[in-house]
Amino acid sequence: MTFAAEITDRATALVAVLGTDVETQDVANHVALLSDTDAVTLAEAAAALMRCAELAQVAAVGVIAARSTRDAGHSGLAQSRGHRTAVSLVQELTGAGKADAARKVRVGESLLRVPEPIAETSVDTPPPAWDAALGAALLEQTITAVQIDAIRQGLGEPVVAEGADTSVAEAAADAWALAAEQLIAEAATVTLDELRQTARSVRDRLDPDGAHRRFLERFERRSVRLWMDADGNRRGSLLFDDEGWLLAQTMRDNALRPRMGGPRFIDSAESERAVDLTADERTNDQLTYDLFLDVLRAGTLADAEAVFGTRQAGVRLVRVVDDVMAHTEDGLVTLPGAVADQHVCESGYAPVTVDGRGNPLDVGREQRLFTPRQRIGLALRDGGCMWRGCERPASYCEAHHIDEWSADSGRTDIDRGILLCRFHHMNLHHHGWRITRDAKGDFVLHQPGDNVGETTIVLRKRLPLTYAWAGNDPPPRRFRPAG
Repeated sequence: MTFAAEITDRATALVAVLGTDVETQDVANHVALLSDTDAVTLAEAAAALMRCAELAQVAAVGVIAARSTRDAGHSGLAQSRGHRTAVSLVQELTGAGKADAARKVRVGESLLRVPEPIAETSVDTPPPAWDAALGAALLEQTITAVQIDAIRQGLGEPVVAEGADTSVAEAAADAWALAAEQLIAEAATVTLDELRQTARSVRDRLDPDGAHRRFLERFERRSVRLWMDADGNRRGSLLFDDEGWLLAQTMRDNALRPRMGGPRFIDSAESERAVDLTADERTNDQLTYDLFLDVLRAGTLADAEAVFGTRQAGVRLVRVVDDVMAHTEDGLVTLPGAVADQHVCESGYAPVTVDGRGNPLDVGREQRLFTPRQRIGLALRDGGCMWRGCERPASYCEAHHIDEWSADSGRTDIDRGILLCRFHHMNLHHHGWRITRDAKGDFVLHQPGDNVGETTIVLRKRLPLTYAWAGNDPPPRRFRPAG
């Protein structure tokens, strides 16, 4: 099918749902009258058409950038139209912001590097660039330009030690190419933020020395700036290092859980505190400010239990034995192994034995609630809410029993439990969803009314965890650093 025919087909599919006699100014009102099914179909048809348009746009932007190089001087395409750079011209043509225009230029330039398919590869034909799969995926419309940019920016360029021979460079390119291919395959099932974070996490595992260097560079950039503006407002600006950010974020999230969608509370005192906090007239930003001021007062005014409730603020790290990297329980942020060693020295550690898929050892017991040690195991395995597309961290989740529990049946063990945020936990119980699992395989979400497995969704663990557990016995396909 030609590209023009594809655009025509997708536009026809959109019009078939929307109708041919709708005025532009009446589109929103007309869509509001559509059924649920038609509304979803219309959104899908519009997205498909937009992918075609995006492909044409980034291809054109790539050409504009290629014809607007510094070497072209004032005769370059952008300069001849009164713009200093291609990014500036793209901003004018598309109405995009500078960051978005720069992204379009990056993707467009890479698209021009996609090699032409050939029937036979001669010995003299150079291997394709490591990121060739990204451009090919855009041409096939299996991934968007935004997703491509997230992957490329996250992975960076293959790292090869100075003076390394050709075989090492080729191995590095192969490792990055494999990473790109797998991230492309996973892009359709995860959010853009998770895709971007996972790409960074994979790069850190491919290049642990670089990960440690980047960690130290962020640490060196840490700063606090205080000033008073012209109107007399006292202002401050914080640039966090990795650990400082995680601690500050954990402090805020644990203190404001009832205001930010955290789990329900069983303890009566904690429930009363949650009610009071929810009714508080202060905004979340004001509550955060007051919290940080209390903490800054050397702890003398900060009653830990009153401020944080039953879960006090802290950053919990997870590290696979012999791995050079670690990750945080909440947010799954990748950190150098040295950071984990530092925390072990300061706070100790809790060992958890897992199998090759990251399933913790069964430490279940016959009672309704999961124990604190079991919750650690669930957080370690799931990394947060397992519902597709949800990004709630582990501390904001509740442990759901996939087998109905009663006093004389049901098991409270981690193999039959799964982390869900409050919203999705309630949604599951109140709207007929259910989750099943065969032994220690994947958790499977069944849509309401599904009794024969026809409408199921496999719940995948967070992508950084997939790579963190890789290398255990038996080893799945994983990324390995070159050299």
